Amino acid sequence: MRASGACVARVALSVFWLGSIAAIAVPPAGADTVAALYAKHCAVCHGADRFGSTGPALLPGNLKRLRKAAASRVIANGAPATQMPSFAGTLSEAEIDALVTHIYTPLSEIPRWGEPEIAASHVVHRTDLVTGNARTSKPVYAADPLNVFLVVEAGDHHVTVLDGDRFAPLHRFKSRHALHGGPKYTSDGRFVYLASRDGWISKFDMHKLVTVAEVRAGINTRNAAVSSDDRYVLVGNYLPHTLVLLDATDLSLIRIIPVADELGNTSRVSAVYDAGPRQSFIIALKDLKELWEIPYMDDPPFYGMVHDYRYEGPPEQAGRFPVRRIRLDDFLDDFFFDPGYQHVLGAARNRKNGQVVNLHVGRKIADMQLSGLPHLGSGISWQHDGTTVLATPNLSEPAVSIIDMRSWKTVKTIETLGPGFFMRSHENSPYAWVDVFFGPHRDAVHVIDKRSLEIVKTLRPAAGKTAAHVEFTRDGKYALLSVWDTDGAVVVYDSSTLQEVKRIPMNKPVGKYNVYNKITRSAGTSH
Repeated sequence: MRASGACVARVALSVFWLGSIAAIAVPPAGADTVAALYAKHCAVCHGADRFGSTGPALLPGNLKRLRKAAASRVIANGAPATQMPSFAGTLSEAEIDALVTHIYTPLSEIPRWGEPEIAASHVVHRTDLVTGNARTSKPVYAADPLNVFLVVEAGDHHVTVLDGDRFAPLHRFKSRHALHGGPKYTSDGRFVYLASRDGWISKFDMHKLVTVAEVRAGINTRNAAVSSDDRYVLVGNYLPHTLVLLDATDLSLIRIIPVADELGNTSRVSAVYDAGPRQSFIIALKDLKELWEIPYMDDPPFYGMVHDYRYEGPPEQAGRFPVRRIRLDDFLDDFFFDPGYQHVLGAARNRKNGQVVNLHVGRKIADMQLSGLPHLGSGISWQHDGTTVLATPNLSEPAVSIIDMRSWKTVKTIETLGPGFFMRSHENSPYAWVDVFFGPHRDAVHVIDKRSLEIVKTLRPAAGKTAAHVEFTRDGKYALLSVWDTDGAVVVYDSSTLQEVKRIPMNKPVGKYNVYNKITRSAGTSH
């Protein structure tokens, strides 16, 4: 299994551009004020209040790893592996300098988002579907409930429920703004949890096709995970710097866990994922060189090891959800689990080697030869020459890296037409698919033979339009690919012949998620 997520909207890294409520620096005479520049160029992605939207929040506390000189370069030249464009031809040097000043200027007041605010936002739409016997009801449609897809259409913030046998929509509903991190299903596929960039968590019933409950867990949220026992949802926030634990039944608040080290230095959450066999959540932190593990079983086996765990809750819940801190050499921005969930394979967005962290012993045990910006959250694995290999695309280099998960050595580097974002396969398919998300060949998708480790075909489903994010049907016979455009489509391919079967019009379908592949933790997809 890997931690992606999915990751469908992970095209914005922590390099940003800017603005604030009040002007700090004065641009040249006749030029727009900083507030006007921000409203014109930045608010659509980063929010009118700078709290983040499809792009991250633009506040000093969220920019600890970005120096001012680097911020100027990002505004002028854009940011690799993101949708951040270049403004060198649009903004003057003085305007860029003014914006950089704003990005490091604190707001006069950061809104609080704690227990009262979370509780006030909580709503249960269908009380009849949060009871213990709600899971026994049958779907309202005739399709195989384990072979349906959720298709996230970012163009107009909707989600389509797609029949994976007939490739026909079953239902379409309005979602919260800018879903992120991929839907997370319960173990039987009955319910799914959706996280939006602006902090909303929605519980949707895949059988009744209705939203059950919602709560706003943060101001700017990274992603969420559901526990393997279907009891808890853990939300990781960029703003505020918190983890929010929810009851999976009705999304009511259980606990807010501050994300800080022992000296009080706070951090954004890079990613949170469920490690089912360990009955714990694993959390990567953006601004602290730590990896956290939070057990969710009723009697955590490691609690009491003072050097590893710290309790962060009220006295009446003593011993529940302790935080285990694993110190690292470097930051982790995303990561990948090995098949046995013994190791976390992580990388920072700093072009250094990847880290292999052994969760049993709680320390780094090896480095991986991964330059550039490997997108481990989109990594996949398969058996090759008697060992298990990890394959990961790269967000800044035109390459796919193949890593032996026994020796942690690079088996092969496959050259591609450009940097890629998503990689997918299926146990029943001989091929792995990887896009060329960034650059002039963004309309291309490579098909790699998992035996020879060679590219055997390059598909271009829509000339000039970004092609990305493949997901397979339950049996692996078909591969569904997205054309990322408001006038886009989900394109269905025969996964053996690589011939197009059907094209379904969609409004920027950024991600597709098959129920069966997710709940069985297919090695060919993110979870």
